[in-house]
Amino acid sequence: MGMTDKGSERIVAMDAIRGVAVMGILCLNIIVFAMPQAAASNPRAYGLHTPIDLWVWIVDFVALDGRMRGLFSLLFGASMLLIVDRAGPRGAAVHFRRMAALLAFGLIHAVLIWHGDILVLYAATGALAWVFHDQRPRTLLLIGLASLALNALLMASMPLAVLAGPSASAGFAPYFTPDAAKLASELALYRGSYGGIVADNLHELGQVLTSMWFVGTETLGYMLLGMAAYRGGMLTGQWRRRSYVAWAVLALTIGAAIHALVAWWMIGRGFDLLAGTTGMTLLPVRVPMVLGYVALILLLIRRGGPITTRVAAAGRMAFTNYLATSVVMCLIFYGYGFGLFGHVSRAIAYLAVLGMWAAMLLWSRPWLDRFAYGPLEWAWRSLARGSLQPMRAEPRLARD
Repeated sequence: MGMTDKGSERIVAMDAIRGVAVMGILCLNIIVFAMPQAAASNPRAYGLHTPIDLWVWIVDFVALDGRMRGLFSLLFGASMLLIVDRAGPRGAAVHFRRMAALLAFGLIHAVLIWHGDILVLYAATGALAWVFHDQRPRTLLLIGLASLALNALLMASMPLAVLAGPSASAGFAPYFTPDAAKLASELALYRGSYGGIVADNLHELGQVLTSMWFVGTETLGYMLLGMAAYRGGMLTGQWRRRSYVAWAVLALTIGAAIHALVAWWMIGRGFDLLAGTTGMTLLPVRVPMVLGYVALILLLIRRGGPITTRVAAAGRMAFTNYLATSVVMCLIFYGYGFGLFGHVSRAIAYLAVLGMWAAMLLWSRPWLDRFAYGPLEWAWRSLARGSLQPMRAEPRLARD
């Protein structure tokens, strides 16, 4: 399979990376779907039943945590630039209508489905990213790194606050080391009624909006890096093979080694508040690893094949697959569905991940054999273009 689908203007390499990202991000989100939120950063807070559960956390922390979200943000920035370029003189109008529609979808998702929504953040940050859309790759890279550096400094303030004393860290301590009352409250909420969960989602949305500047610096930084990587040819497979190999080997090996050492230190401290907050400060290591994953994925898809084709199809339908994942996971774990919230260990929760991955890979390709877009991609595109878009099938993705 070539990096560009000959039957259309789609860049298959970017679709495949996006497919890995939308599948990989569930590896981290699954814990928040299945158990109290503190378990995402502190396995001892909840869900640590056996040594296997600890090893699952170690793998997540060393290989995935923060990197899949970074990959997703990177591709969002690149795709935004791709769409703006293709829209030509209408680029600004199309872009801001896309962000407005995404904001509407995000608000619906955040309030009515799941509090862990990222679409509202992407809509706001994507609108801001427009300011930089016509910059050169070098400029995009420098501004992106500056935004990420600012986020790294903000994150470093948390362990510094812990060292300063309990009064300085009281505001975020419950998110890392919750007491029994907070855990019981969360369990009761998500095992309860749909109305109660929606009311809490609305409250959570208000908190997210007030702290958006904090997480927005990371998201904007990754989006700008994605724009730079698209302009510079990295995301479209235009670099030499040895450059991709160097990025994949060096970034992933060194980054994983550093994360493994930090994980060993965190375990030794019993996942106390200092350990939990320090684990949030590894962005300078994770950024090169995100680019290393890009390089690794592009190396693996060069020969094409059925797996690459299906992952790319999942990436073409990332918006639909992302929201469908939220609906399915909430039905599995929340009280208005099967009510498994807090009843499974960390390792068992990953069975739901495997099932959702299988669903994405099985249904995305047959759908795109018949239709031009995923259901929500079609709705988003129609809103951005101001008219209903045709749903005719496009030519099949190239096969070897």
